[in-house]
Amino acid sequence: MALFLIERNFAEALGEVTADDVLGIQAINDDASVRWIYSFLTADRRKSYCLYEAPSAEHILEAARRASLPADVIIPVDQLDPAAMLGAANR
Repeated sequence: MALFLIERNFAEALGEVTADDVLGIQAINDDASVRWIYSFLTADRRKSYCLYEAPSAEHILEAARRASLPADVIIPVDQLDPAAMLGAANR
């Protein structure tokens, strides 16, 4: 599966996300064949950057629409693991 970075802009500051919220998002994501790996939230709680695994950006857009979440920018990304890179250089 491909990796995507999603930028989400919230008009109002994002409130607390509960365990029930996460379970609901995960159920929608499972149905849309996407996996939420992790997120970063800005200090003002108005923007998040989320790493997702999905077959395509369209799958992410569908899950975001169904969860009533913004998905303002979706960028395909590759993963670079510095530890693995250093290990390969030392072989």
